[in-house]
Amino acid sequence: MAGRFAPRSARAALPHQAAAPALRTAAPPHDGPPLRAAEQGPPSHGAPALRAAEPSHGGPPLTREWTPPGPLDLRLVLGPLRRGPADPTFRMVADGTFWRATRTPEGPGTLRVAARGDRIAAAAWGPGADWLLAGLPTLLGADDDPDAFVPRHRLLVLTRHRRPGLRLLRTGLVMESLIPSILEQKVTTDEAYRAWRHLVRRFGTPAPGPTADLGLHVMPDPRGWAMIPSWEWHRANVDAKRSSTILRAVRVARRLEEAATMNLPEALTRLELIPGIGPWTSAETLQRSNGAPDAVTVGDLHLPGIVGHALADHRDADDEEMLTLLTPYEGQRHRATRLILLSGHTPKRRSPRMTPGDITHL
Repeated sequence: MAGRFAPRSARAALPHQAAAPALRTAAPPHDGPPLRAAEQGPPSHGAPALRAAEPSHGGPPLTREWTPPGPLDLRLVLGPLRRGPADPTFRMVADGTFWRATRTPEGPGTLRVAARGDRIAAAAWGPGADWLLAGLPTLLGADDDPDAFVPRHRLLVLTRHRRPGLRLLRTGLVMESLIPSILEQKVTTDEAYRAWRHLVRRFGTPAPGPTADLGLHVMPDPRGWAMIPSWEWHRANVDAKRSSTILRAVRVARRLEEAATMNLPEALTRLELIPGIGPWTSAETLQRSNGAPDAVTVGDLHLPGIVGHALADHRDADDEEMLTLLTPYEGQRHRATRLILLSGHTPKRRSPRMTPGDITHL
């Protein structure tokens, strides 16, 4: 479930992180979407400020500033992109700066984002820098409409009041969310996170920009995923069912990426055409890639009980009862579940945690 818990505050920087360069303040605003160096163009989502900073660590970054239309909590917005505490594609450092390494339609790119008062300051490196800065407002929920949600339960009224900075992000990238979601099928999150770390670090590429101290990597491209040998999947503790699903998906990656521009029913249908991708995986993906406010996660082991406990004091609810309880929030059911999870009103654990599996020694 995207954004299952409220992100923890960042711990103090480790020695190797303290040397990470601070985000520069951008120059006075210019008209134009993010372009290389000093190129300019028409405004997008406000007046971005762009300039090339001093060359460092492989070349100058592009920079941009953007003013959100309302309160914005970067931890809540970007948190769903983080796949575990040592995700090689995502970092949050102690000063509240977020780093993201990704593969855009224009190539690999690294994005650095931080709040500066009521503005958001960003810098980007690599071939995908233009694309990342152009999509910064969309990534941070500029197209999301929190006012479309009308809470009908006291718990949700209070949680929305306490979390005014929650917006649903939209990456516009399907595969970067689909592959880790497939890895999370039917296993513990720890197992999935370890597999993601192993595969991205071993078969991805170092992220562009000053990221060596952070250990950021860009995930493989579709061909890179397809070329991973069977024994490496085994070494990553990924069974044949999940690896086969990923291999089927990357063969039609271009068609799957088209789902990022589709409405929710069509996007769900497109993803679920791939054997091994069902409602759980497609919803988890589209919550991130499309910012879909109604992409409710069904088939989850814990979510129905959490929703049932929060809205009806019934911790043993199943998917059917969960969907019934969420009926008043039709069109905003994903936002409703995120608020429930952020409320902290979850049932106490009654059984031991699921024992992680390990096929690496077989």
